[in-house]
Amino acid sequence: MSAVLRLHQVSFVRDGRTILAPLTWQIAAGQRWLVLGANGSGKTTLLRLASMYEHPSAGTVTVLGERLGRTDVRELRRRVGYMSAALAAEIRPALRAIDVVRTAKYAALEPWWHRYTDEDDAAAMDRLERMGVAWAAERSLGTLSSGEQQRVLLARTLMNDPGVVLLDEPSARLDLGGREQLVEALAELTTDPTAAPLVLVTHHLDEVPPGMTHVLMLRDGEVVARGPIGTHLTAAAISRCFGMPLQLQRRPDGRYSAWLDRG
Repeated sequence: MSAVLRLHQVSFVRDGRTILAPLTWQIAAGQRWLVLGANGSGKTTLLRLASMYEHPSAGTVTVLGERLGRTDVRELRRRVGYMSAALAAEIRPALRAIDVVRTAKYAALEPWWHRYTDEDDAAAMDRLERMGVAWAAERSLGTLSSGEQQRVLLARTLMNDPGVVLLDEPSARLDLGGREQLVEALAELTTDPTAAPLVLVTHHLDEVPPGMTHVLMLRDGEVVARGPIGTHLTAAAISRCFGMPLQLQRRPDGRYSAWLDRG
């Protein structure tokens, strides 16, 4: 299958420190990738490269057929659904939920500089409905619970019918209830065969929705495991990934649990 996202021999060095060692990775249509690793393993850097908010120190990044450095990233970012804590922090809490979603049409953070049509409003409402928060369309983002805010931001990633969706720790800051609501919303995407290919970055296995097809594990910027989740997400692999002996269980609902193996 042709790749919608391809990183070839990509590395990232900052202030003399190697954050990502040379890495080759690609995502094809229909795939849902879990990127797993401890804090500081290079997960967020990897996704910032994939979403074109960083440039690699070496190697090439190709997104939806366009090579980073040879394309207008302002236009290309409109075709990528991207969600991260850093991006969420830049969105003004007073914005209405519907504005948070529709500004994604222009990869913008404010609605002031663009005009929106009735079709844009209908598309934004459709995405909010899909994530179960259409009732909050006229509410300001800051008045919603953290779980509801994350659902609005997830709806934002879908505004432009993206070619690929990149999610960097979307359940950060959520309590247990909010996390479970978000996992349920994510499952709508990961189990939908018509949805865009998706990448989910996390360090918590218990927040991984069912339907993920592949896994990439990182430790200190290097690949520990990579491939189909059924064969590569193992207790031995996650033990290497996190540097401690861990037990792994796949639950009947398709989700995972991991805990320290005390022997």
